[in-house]
Amino acid sequence: MHPLRMNTEKNIQSILFEKARNEPISFRDFIEIALYADDFGYYRLQQSRVGRSPDRDFYTAESLGRVFSELIVDASKKLLGTERASHSRFIEIAAEPGRSLIDRLASPSPFQSSEVIRLGDRIEVTGSVVLFANEWLDARPFHRLRFENGRWRERGVYLSDPGILKETLLETLTPPVAAQIDRLPANAPEGYELDWPLEAEECLSQLLSQDWNGLLLLFDYGKSWKALLEDCPAGTARCYQHHVQSNNLLESPGEKDITCDLCWDPLVNQLKAIGCVHINLESQESFFVRRAANAAQKIVQKATTGGFNTDRQTLMELIHPAHMGQRFQALWAIREEE
Repeated sequence: MHPLRMNTEKNIQSILFEKARNEPISFRDFIEIALYADDFGYYRLQQSRVGRSPDRDFYTAESLGRVFSELIVDASKKLLGTERASHSRFIEIAAEPGRSLIDRLASPSPFQSSEVIRLGDRIEVTGSVVLFANEWLDARPFHRLRFENGRWRERGVYLSDPGILKETLLETLTPPVAAQIDRLPANAPEGYELDWPLEAEECLSQLLSQDWNGLLLLFDYGKSWKALLEDCPAGTARCYQHHVQSNNLLESPGEKDITCDLCWDPLVNQLKAIGCVHINLESQESFFVRRAANAAQKIVQKATTGGFNTDRQTLMELIHPAHMGQRFQALWAIREEE
């Protein structure tokens, strides 16, 4: 790891140097700088991040192309109804630059119109819509905690004497964590670590506060609150660069993706609180098999008998339990017009 130095040229290293040189900063603030610092953060750079090629960092279900698009559209029509879907705008939240789910369709879109809100853009939604997001909420900064000496401590980042970023425990909890600390158990195994995606909850809350009706469909990876507190003693935080997963979040800030698993329970509770109906959380495998059966069947039927077929192979990757089928989940709900 290269030391951070005071630099007259502004870059992500100089930003971190300024923020952390006098006192530690929270891991959440470090992650925000690494991912979203203007002009220098990982998600602010004009570069291709998603795809299978070696120079990309990771690939998603959506990067598998037209098959994923057809499954999403078929499921949306089934869940909302073809007639209602035809009078709805399809809005894709946090799509990668140059990418659009609807643009990949081989046939005309069944929706009234479509639009894309890029990651980091302001989200303003009204009217009848299908709101779709693939790995949106996991891209938000998160807090890191450790249970030590009978209490939860928040993890932070500081600059050592040579200018190396190192981890520490903050003396006090940051305000967002302090406001929610009663949600955590009073006791936990010594050293237990929790990566807490509170900002994902806030992002969904802001979306639900707007005046829209229709289908909300979120694809992501996450766990239950119980699983995060009992089954993940080392937390779930990780980073990706050139398809290699690592747990060293402090190395090469701005050059790799940093993420953690969502907690589904509070997101589901938010949907219940505003009166959404048909709220479902299911594996990606279950969702496509149950909600997009027509599109899946057409893909299988088109497959060349006895030979290799790219679309069929992609479908299997999306739904097979050993691939994406069980690692990813779909949270969906319908919000009726008031």
